[in-house]
Amino acid sequence: MTARATSLIDAARARLTGIPRERLGEWATPRKVLGIGRAPRIVPVGDAWHLGVLLIGTDTLAATGDVLRARAEVIRGFTAESQRARAALAAAARRGGFAEGETLHLGWEPVDLAVVDAGGSSGPLSMIAGIPQIRWSKGGGIRPFSDYLDEQIALRESDVKGQNPEISAN
Repeated sequence: MTARATSLIDAARARLTGIPRERLGEWATPRKVLGIGRAPRIVPVGDAWHLGVLLIGTDTLAATGDVLRARAEVIRGFTAESQRARAALAAAARRGGFAEGETLHLGWEPVDLAVVDAGGSSGPLSMIAGIPQIRWSKGGGIRPFSDYLDEQIALRESDVKGQNPEISAN
Protein backbone atom coordinates (compact mmCIF):
# COMPACT_ATOMS: atom_id res chain seq x y z
CA MET A 1 0.00 0.00 0.00
CA THR A 2 1.31 3.44 -0.91
CA ALA A 3 1.52 5.97 1.89
CA ARG A 4 -0.14 9.30 1.27
CA ALA A 5 1.36 12.57 2.44
CA THR A 6 -2.09 13.68 3.61
CA SER A 7 -2.49 10.70 5.94
CA LEU A 8 1.04 11.21 7.33
CA ILE A 9 0.21 14.86 8.13
CA ASP A 10 -3.12 13.88 9.73
CA ALA A 11 -1.31 11.37 11.96
CA ALA A 12 1.33 13.99 12.81
CA ARG A 13 -1.35 16.47 13.88
CA ALA A 14 -2.80 13.88 16.26
CA ARG A 15 0.65 13.21 17.75
CA LEU A 16 1.38 16.93 18.14
CA THR A 17 -1.62 17.60 20.37
CA GLY A 18 -0.36 19.28 23.53
CA ILE A 19 2.87 20.54 21.91
CA PRO A 20 3.16 24.36 21.79
CA ARG A 21 2.66 26.11 18.47
CA GLU A 22 4.35 29.16 17.02
CA ARG A 23 2.46 32.01 15.38
CA LEU A 24 2.53 32.88 11.69
CA GLY A 25 2.76 36.47 10.50
CA GLU A 26 2.15 38.47 7.34
CA TRP A 27 2.96 42.02 6.33
CA ALA A 28 0.18 44.59 6.76
CA THR A 29 0.23 48.24 5.82
CA PRO A 30 -1.92 50.23 8.23
CA ARG A 31 -4.30 52.78 6.82
CA LYS A 32 -3.36 56.43 7.00
CA VAL A 33 -4.56 58.48 9.95
CA LEU A 34 -5.25 62.12 9.08
CA GLY A 35 -3.32 61.58 5.86
CA ILE A 36 -0.20 60.39 7.65
CA GLY A 37 1.07 56.90 6.91
CA ARG A 38 2.19 54.63 9.69
CA ALA A 39 5.00 52.10 9.67
CA PRO A 40 4.19 48.72 8.15
CA ARG A 41 3.85 45.88 10.59
CA ILE A 42 3.80 42.11 10.73
CA VAL A 43 0.46 40.88 12.07
CA PRO A 44 -0.51 37.43 13.40
CA VAL A 45 -2.53 35.32 10.94
CA GLY A 46 -2.51 31.89 12.57
CA ASP A 47 -0.34 29.37 14.31
CA ALA A 48 1.39 26.09 13.50
CA TRP A 49 3.74 23.47 14.81
CA HIS A 50 7.26 24.13 13.52
CA LEU A 51 8.81 20.86 12.36
CA GLY A 52 12.07 21.70 10.62
CA VAL A 53 11.24 22.86 7.09
CA LEU A 54 7.48 22.56 7.64
CA LEU A 55 4.79 24.44 9.51
CA ILE A 56 1.83 22.20 10.29
CA GLY A 57 -1.37 24.06 11.11
CA THR A 58 -4.73 22.67 12.15
CA ASP A 59 -5.87 22.57 8.52
CA THR A 60 -2.87 23.97 6.64
CA LEU A 61 0.64 22.97 5.71
CA ALA A 62 3.40 25.38 4.74
CA ALA A 63 7.12 25.46 4.03
CA THR A 64 9.03 27.63 6.48
CA GLY A 65 10.30 31.05 5.49
CA ASP A 66 12.04 33.41 7.90
CA VAL A 67 11.97 32.71 11.62
CA LEU A 68 11.99 35.88 13.73
CA ARG A 69 11.77 36.93 17.34
CA ALA A 70 9.70 40.08 18.00
CA ARG A 71 11.66 42.92 19.63
CA ALA A 72 10.88 46.49 20.53
CA GLU A 73 12.21 49.14 18.20
CA VAL A 74 15.29 50.79 19.72
CA ILE A 75 18.24 52.70 18.36
CA ARG A 76 21.17 50.36 17.98
CA GLY A 77 24.58 50.52 16.41
CA PHE A 78 25.09 47.78 13.83
CA THR A 79 28.21 46.55 12.13
CA ALA A 80 26.26 44.96 9.30
CA GLU A 81 23.31 46.09 7.23
CA SER A 82 21.80 42.61 7.54
CA GLN A 83 21.58 43.11 11.33
CA ARG A 84 19.77 46.40 10.78
CA ALA A 85 17.28 44.75 8.41
CA ARG A 86 16.67 41.90 10.86
CA ALA A 87 16.06 44.38 13.71
CA ALA A 88 13.57 46.25 11.49
CA LEU A 89 11.66 42.99 10.90
CA ALA A 90 11.64 42.21 14.63
CA ALA A 91 10.32 45.71 15.39
CA ALA A 92 7.59 45.40 12.72
CA ALA A 93 6.47 42.16 14.38
CA ARG A 94 6.36 43.84 17.79
CA ARG A 95 4.31 46.74 16.35
CA GLY A 96 1.94 44.19 14.79
CA GLY A 97 0.98 42.61 18.09
CA PHE A 98 3.54 39.90 18.79
CA ALA A 99 4.83 39.76 22.36
CA GLU A 100 8.38 40.80 23.19
CA GLY A 101 10.65 37.84 22.41
CA GLU A 102 7.90 35.77 20.78
CA THR A 103 8.99 33.54 17.90
CA LEU A 104 7.11 33.96 14.63
CA HIS A 105 7.27 32.81 11.03
CA LEU A 106 7.21 35.15 8.05
CA GLY A 107 7.38 34.41 4.33
CA TRP A 108 6.06 30.86 4.63
CA GLU A 109 4.70 29.22 1.49
CA PRO A 110 1.64 26.91 1.36
CA VAL A 111 2.26 23.27 0.47
CA ASP A 112 -0.40 21.49 -1.62
CA LEU A 113 -0.76 17.94 -0.29
CA ALA A 114 -3.16 16.99 -3.09
CA VAL A 115 -0.40 17.63 -5.65
CA VAL A 116 2.04 15.50 -3.66
CA ASP A 117 -0.50 12.68 -3.23
CA ALA A 118 -1.10 12.78 -7.01
CA GLY A 119 2.61 12.13 -7.62
CA GLY A 120 3.92 15.68 -7.91
CA SER A 121 5.94 18.08 -5.80
CA SER A 122 4.97 21.04 -3.65
CA GLY A 123 7.43 22.95 -1.50
CA PRO A 124 9.89 20.52 0.10
CA LEU A 125 7.57 17.52 -0.40
CA SER A 126 7.49 15.18 -3.38
CA MET A 127 6.28 11.71 -4.26
CA ILE A 128 9.08 9.46 -5.52
CA ALA A 129 8.33 5.87 -6.51
CA GLY A 130 5.03 6.07 -4.60
CA ILE A 131 6.69 7.15 -1.33
CA PRO A 132 6.33 10.69 0.09
CA GLN A 133 9.76 12.28 0.41
CA ILE A 134 11.03 15.53 1.90
CA ARG A 135 13.99 17.70 1.06
CA TRP A 136 15.15 18.88 4.48
CA SER A 137 17.11 21.86 3.12
CA LYS A 138 17.47 23.65 -0.22
CA GLY A 139 20.80 21.96 -0.88
CA GLY A 140 20.18 18.92 1.29
CA GLY A 141 19.22 15.40 0.55
CA ILE A 142 15.85 13.74 0.21
CA ARG A 143 14.55 11.33 2.83
CA PRO A 144 11.30 9.47 3.50
CA PHE A 145 8.69 11.85 4.86
CA SER A 146 7.43 9.41 7.51
CA ASP A 147 10.93 9.07 9.02
CA TYR A 148 11.38 12.83 9.00
CA LEU A 149 8.07 13.40 10.80
CA ASP A 150 8.88 10.74 13.41
CA GLU A 151 12.25 12.37 14.14
CA GLN A 152 10.90 15.93 14.29
CA ILE A 153 7.95 15.00 16.51
CA ALA A 154 10.23 13.07 18.88
CA LEU A 155 12.40 16.20 19.19
CA ARG A 156 9.35 18.37 20.00
CA GLU A 157 8.09 15.84 22.55
CA SER A 158 11.48 15.78 24.29
CA ASP A 159 11.53 19.61 24.31
CA VAL A 160 8.18 19.66 26.13
CA LYS A 161 9.35 17.07 28.66
CA GLY A 162 12.64 18.94 29.19
CA GLN A 163 14.68 15.99 27.96
CA ASN A 164 16.41 17.75 25.07
CA PRO A 165 19.70 18.98 26.60
CA GLU A 166 20.31 21.48 23.77
CA ILE A 167 16.95 23.18 24.36
CA SER A 168 16.88 22.81 28.16
CA ALA A 169 20.26 24.53 28.52
CA ASN A 170 19.04 27.71 26.80
